[in-house]
Amino acid sequence: MPERVLAAGVDLGGTKIYSLVADADGNVLADDRRPTQAAEGVNAVIDRIVASVRQALDEANVDTGEIVGLGISTPGPCDPQRGVVTEAPNLGWSDVPLVDLVSKKLGVPALLENDAAAAAYGEMKFGAGRGKRHILYITLGTGIGGGIIIDGQIYRGASGAAGEVGHLVLEPDGVACNCGARGCLEALASGPAIAREAAAAVTAGRSDLMAKLAAGKELTAELVLEAAQQGDPAAKDVIERAGRYLGLGLVGLLNVFNPEALILGGGLIGLGDLYLGPAFEAARECGFEQVLADVTMTTAKLGGRSGALGAAALMIDRSTT
Repeated sequence: MPERVLAAGVDLGGTKIYSLVADADGNVLADDRRPTQAAEGVNAVIDRIVASVRQALDEANVDTGEIVGLGISTPGPCDPQRGVVTEAPNLGWSDVPLVDLVSKKLGVPALLENDAAAAAYGEMKFGAGRGKRHILYITLGTGIGGGIIIDGQIYRGASGAAGEVGHLVLEPDGVACNCGARGCLEALASGPAIAREAAAAVTAGRSDLMAKLAAGKELTAELVLEAAQQGDPAAKDVIERAGRYLGLGLVGLLNVFNPEALILGGGLIGLGDLYLGPAFEAARECGFEQVLADVTMTTAKLGGRSGALGAAALMIDRSTT
């Protein structure tokens, strides 16, 4: 029987580092999770990535010489060809040669991929997109990003910046977005967007319940959901409105890319049908009939592992082709 091909994968986020060791079938042998602590600087984060990978390897009883390499999933724009994180606002990084730094410390080959693209690849290989070759993966959380798979390959665009679906402009005169534009999908349907609209409802005196739940703490999308589940009409309206905006963004993406699978992932999936129902409904109402006939719209199956598993799978596939 041939020896298993193994790789390590890391999902680097603004708040956490998640590492795993997996085989070519997506079986996870061991994993490790720890805080990023980005405020300590680039070198400290690099050391934490290396320590996290080594911990996962130790728990899997695997030596660095037994893996084909390490795949790294990172937030924001990156240059996979050079292995450079070009811009990561949540980390405070700019032009960081992450692959070179980590590879030298671990003594293994490494590659870099945008987190949403890596998650899309993971879902294609092992999750909700298995068996499909044309996939859109949308991650919904603090920001909204996208991973695009065309004919089984990640589509990165001319310089690796493709997939910034959160900055589709839906309302040119709408609320300001962190990117500098107005009315972006991210500014209308993300977690902070939901929290912002909920705070406005509280300020306007439309929700005593949300005011009570948020007393002494930050108002979040999760608290808005809690209020909605308790019957608060303002909270319910805020989430449903964000869901409708999400659906309008999905319509444009579906009509442009004509995918076989549209997969939604990220923390906001926890809002459930109150958020996803209006999104899928808007997509079905406005999408082209042929496009809708081709696509399966669903949520991610791999959960928080999709990015790290996708990065590991990319490393395995690169080593075996």
